[in-house]
Amino acid sequence: MTEVSVHEAKTHLSRLLRRVTSGEEVVICRSGKPVARLVPVARPKQRQLGRDRGLFVVPDDFDAPLPEDVLGDFDS
Repeated sequence: MTEVSVHEAKTHLSRLLRRVTSGEEVVICRSGKPVARLVPVARPKQRQLGRDRGLFVVPDDFDAPLPEDVLGDFDS
């Protein structure tokens, strides 16, 4: 982990971002006290398509009109 001043961070941001991209953490300090930390962004995990296949089946009457008693609940 590297510590840099706010001035150095502003001056050399691109260089610090290259170091962070390679896995290093950089702490930015103001008056010798840590105020922020630059860390690599966590890469999203690879999505597994179809993981929930079969957990829900759309009923055949999914788009059928609602019964009158249910429709009545929506009237104000």
